[in-house]
Amino acid sequence: MAVAPKSPAKAAAKSPPLIALQSAGVDLGNRKLFVGLDLALARGERACLVGRNGSGKSTILRLLCGLQEPDSGQRFLQPGTRVGYLPQDPALPSGTTVRDYVAAELEPEALHVAEAAIERLSLDLEARLGTLSGGAGRRAALARVLAGTPDVLLLDEPTNHLDLPTILWLEEQLNRWRGAMLTISHDRRFLEDVSSVVLWLDRGELRRMERSFAHFDAWADEVAASEAKELDRLGNVLRQEEHWLQRGVTARRRRNEGRLARLKELRATRAKLLARRQGEATIEIAEAERGGTVALEAENLTKRFDGRPVIEGFSTRIRQGDRVGLVGRNGAGKTTLINLLLGRLAPDAGKVKLGANVQAEVFDQRRQALDPEASLWQTLCPTGGDMVQVGGRQRHVVAYLRDFLFEEAQARQPVKALSGGEKNRLLLARLFARPSNLLVLDEPTNDLDMDTLDLLEEVLADYAGTLLLVSHDRDFLDRLCNSVILLDGRGGAVEYPGGFSDAIRQAGGLPDAVAPVERPAAAAAPGAEAPRPARTAKLSYKEQRELDQLPGRIAALEGEIAAIEAQLADPGLYSREPARFAERSARLEAAQGELEAAEMRWLELEEKRESLAREATG
Repeated sequence: MAVAPKSPAKAAAKSPPLIALQSAGVDLGNRKLFVGLDLALARGERACLVGRNGSGKSTILRLLCGLQEPDSGQRFLQPGTRVGYLPQDPALPSGTTVRDYVAAELEPEALHVAEAAIERLSLDLEARLGTLSGGAGRRAALARVLAGTPDVLLLDEPTNHLDLPTILWLEEQLNRWRGAMLTISHDRRFLEDVSSVVLWLDRGELRRMERSFAHFDAWADEVAASEAKELDRLGNVLRQEEHWLQRGVTARRRRNEGRLARLKELRATRAKLLARRQGEATIEIAEAERGGTVALEAENLTKRFDGRPVIEGFSTRIRQGDRVGLVGRNGAGKTTLINLLLGRLAPDAGKVKLGANVQAEVFDQRRQALDPEASLWQTLCPTGGDMVQVGGRQRHVVAYLRDFLFEEAQARQPVKALSGGEKNRLLLARLFARPSNLLVLDEPTNDLDMDTLDLLEEVLADYAGTLLLVSHDRDFLDRLCNSVILLDGRGGAVEYPGGFSDAIRQAGGLPDAVAPVERPAAAAAPGAEAPRPARTAKLSYKEQRELDQLPGRIAALEGEIAAIEAQLADPGLYSREPARFAERSARLEAAQGELEAAEMRWLELEEKRESLAREATG
């Protein structure tokens, strides 16, 4: 096996560790997660922890913060050291306000620190935690950790559900951090920007590199090459080692060389088309594209909510095979633009035309549902059988599951036995088993581990259809997109050729970098002009009540649909009870229509609420 460049003990020798694990081991019963693991963090070290899903990264954070005891070895904490921990799923007291929760462990004179963090993370000071969405709840937990200014900061996926301006702000805060920090994240660009040390947890062994994550791929190549050479020398190339090397970064990089060349060609073509649209006659564009296939075309799209523009005069022509990213802060109108382009939302002005035979599939990880009792096999083959249709050809379900890093033995396991990362992989497998030539992905990278993210990039790079991608992951956008639409939150939407970095360079920066924050109204100074009535600054009572009830309605419909799909997955139902089969099939179609209508209504009301909030604080 390759030897790490430096051992944890030696790496921390320059400065005494604030926190450490010594010979730590965790036994899961059926397997040992790791044994004899050593890890030390000294003041000023900004480390990132990477490794495959299920390798034990989150477990290490729980060991370090004292929430879990190791089965062997011990934890060391320098006396007086304060530890701040952000878990993936923080437990929040539902009746507490955001202000009280974030400031709970602060002295009264430090309250302004909590309020500043809350404001920058676009949270309402007086909102009850029980009313927050999952993403807003995570932002509240992040605000609490940062406001406490601990000596050791342990962050598990801190960028999930953050928009780009907030991620950039978080990077700035972490780069000023004077204590020790250990971060788990799937966001490559984020890790490159904030890390000075990489800890790689791989098959129970922790390797350490005294450089930023930007050098990880080259380092991992060296480790893989060294292991391959050693295994060849020993003449004992084990099957799972070979499987790891085939799935490793070295093999991935070779596969990606061809994809990168194709992406460059797409970007060059897209740049020419955009330049022609801006500066040449329409007839020349039509002539250039006559031999191509148009996936969708939009002309002067405009959408307003209560007179406030969300999308204003946007035009585009997207060809088959294009990969288009949409970027903007939360509430800037990305989902509205997607729904306008797909014809799910009527514009106030302008028009949209979908190409001939366009078959769209929309993936919003936040709205996806899996039947926990169904097996992986049944999830991919809900009507029975053992074959799935993928890319125009039949694939055996087990072979297809292997493409998404599942073992054959897992095919008959229930979904409820899967880890969070494995469920995400199954969602992606189900998505690509559905026929489509226009794929819309709304924040697909949230809660994905890095291996699943790499897998998603590979599958999308090989996808023959058109891709519309909403994401805050800069590296993901750079690797996949041949054009990016930047939305400024005031109706402006401009398309630039290239990836995210190219778009930001051409635009001169990220538009509308600061999100508005709702705050309680301050008392007016004597003699000051009275504020305007706020009657238009919020939804009507009826609309707000409907908005509050819709998530429950959507969840109920998703549950009903999953239950019906599980019933219809019984291959004997049709022969035993043909009338029951017909009734269930009809109800499934109706429930799916009701779900789509409920989601569209929720989107409409949420966009209106955000628009009114921006107007009230503008």
